[in-house]
Amino acid sequence: MKIVSRICTTLAVRERVGGSRGRLYKVALAWTGDRMLADDLVQEAIAIGLSKGHQLRDLEKLYPWLYSILNNCWRRHLRSQQPDSGCEPDSLACETTLEQQVERQRIVQDVRQAVFRLPVGQREVISLVDLEGFSYADVAEILEIPIGTVMSRLNRARKALQQTLRRMNPEVEPDVALLRRVR
Repeated sequence: MKIVSRICTTLAVRERVGGSRGRLYKVALAWTGDRMLADDLVQEAIAIGLSKGHQLRDLEKLYPWLYSILNNCWRRHLRSQQPDSGCEPDSLACETTLEQQVERQRIVQDVRQAVFRLPVGQREVISLVDLEGFSYADVAEILEIPIGTVMSRLNRARKALQQTLRRMNPEVEPDVALLRRVR
């Protein structure tokens, strides 16, 4: 019976790992600022996840485990070379007017540039907390850092993003919040 249970768990892990590409890609793109590098890191993380899925004991910890693998892939890349600083905006969905589409594209590009200007540690934390909605404890586990470090990096990252976006858009009123939590 244990063998059947283990096979079912392994199949569930494989299915969820394979289906997590979009989530992993979003974070990898936020970390790297480069679509091709993000895709490579995600492919590597998924390949490792699929090959080591049998090591996962708790299916509820799948996503933190996968992001830990992605983080390790990213760290290996950083050790081997400097990341490319190019940052291309995603293609946007159809909007009602061309002006709205251009404005949204400009905002996306500004935010990506501002995020990419953050130090790597801050970039990692803000993308995991604000883009992926992980708890501080999960982020601490994924990045293998103390929870206090997660909180301080997140605070500094948010402040730096606000300052950078205000400098990039001086026409926006200072009272208007430029950042909001993305889910």
